[in-house]
Amino acid sequence: MKDKEFYVYHVVTRKKMSMGQILNFDKNQKNTLYSFFFEKEQLNSTGEDFIRIINGHYTSEGLCLNSENAEVAIKYIDQTIRAIREVVVEMVRLEEYPEYPSRLSCLYATKSYEEALKWKDIFESYNRKVLQIVKLKVIGNSYEGDGNKLPKEDGAPIANKIKQAREYWSSNVNSDLTELLINGKIEVVEIIDDFLS
Repeated sequence: MKDKEFYVYHVVTRKKMSMGQILNFDKNQKNTLYSFFFEKEQLNSTGEDFIRIINGHYTSEGLCLNSENAEVAIKYIDQTIRAIREVVVEMVRLEEYPEYPSRLSCLYATKSYEEALKWKDIFESYNRKVLQIVKLKVIGNSYEGDGNKLPKEDGAPIANKIKQAREYWSSNVNSDLTELLINGKIEVVEIIDDFLS
């Protein structure tokens, strides 16, 4: 797929962006979604991970966890089920839609400022601090997806998740709130809103 030039909007949540800043998302550049789901480690105060906690606290009477270990277990399970979802989605993309940007090596954007404001409200409803809304110039590719069609975060068989991933990549967007995946050379051309200045 040939790169094209287009403009989009991005809701900045982790680290402020600056005018003229350039981002290059190619096959080797990983995003924060990748870092969170694949590199973050969940440990208790004594350095035990989920498996060591479970092995060390399972008795003939059942599983007995204190609140710290229960919190580590819940965070690990949440992170792992989301990682499984992203691996399945990436596997289907690589096999069937390799021309689309990877969800693990892209920047998430919107086509309009109004959509960016909707995402801002969603992020803030989850207590995620929004720093800015910026306008970006992209020389690259995009994919507009319906996040509601992503594999569910549940214990369903992987075969079900593969089917859901195919629906995500193959469906026409019929959602009030889409996610736009962009890759390539991305430049900040305008800082529209700066919420913490």
